[in-house]
Amino acid sequence: MYVAGLQLDIVWEDKKANHAKARDLVGAANLPKGALLALPEMFATGFSMNVAEIAQSDARETETFLAALAKQHGIFVCGGVVVRPAGAKGLNQSVTFSPDGALVARYSKIHPFSYGGETEQYQGGSEVLTYKAGPLDVAPFVCYDLRFPEIFRVAVKKGAQLYTVIANWPEPREAHWLALLKARAIENQAFVVGVNRCGRDPKLAYSGRGQILDPRGNVLADGGNKEGVFGAEIDLAALQQYRKDFPALNDAKFISGA
Repeated sequence: MYVAGLQLDIVWEDKKANHAKARDLVGAANLPKGALLALPEMFATGFSMNVAEIAQSDARETETFLAALAKQHGIFVCGGVVVRPAGAKGLNQSVTFSPDGALVARYSKIHPFSYGGETEQYQGGSEVLTYKAGPLDVAPFVCYDLRFPEIFRVAVKKGAQLYTVIANWPEPREAHWLALLKARAIENQAFVVGVNRCGRDPKLAYSGRGQILDPRGNVLADGGNKEGVFGAEIDLAALQQYRKDFPALNDAKFISGA
């Protein structure tokens, strides 16, 4: 199965401009039918704390865009959106649509980024989930979640074979991004698709460096520092054989602290 990431220099709080960018880049990529494509966290707005302005309206315009993109190209598409339940803080979500445009997964970021002020405007989710994308069992996560390996372990116990990690991960911590993507792949014997933004927002620079990694931690594709689609063919049978030949997951133990 082919998996891909769309690296985007996000226009600050301009949904129409970012939808148009994404549409053009995906159109030029000519992805195979049935592929899985991931777009960055909050790809339509940037990592904004202005929840009142960026939260999706009743029309859910960004979700409508993602559904249409999936249907137009016959692919699975996941990307970051912001919703705000009535009377509550916002939710930073990863949503995924199937090739027929149907919603197949809605994941709320479990770990809002307190260091960046996200906990003041967003509430955390509480559920690790998996969904089917063709033959693959996929678990979606968002940015800061990457620093918390326990939720990735929960996902692999639920059957995850591939993780998507969509992010706005700043350039000063690029080394952490790359190291943690590799660690999550190796320790869970799973494919990882990490998709970051590039460019700048009003506060920070972002280096991109989205990657696709195999279960041994080998890099199958790297998005570099610029806008564009990067991707790789992944081999589910090879993953299953590797887990059988080196059954480290069978030895995992969950020990609760005091």
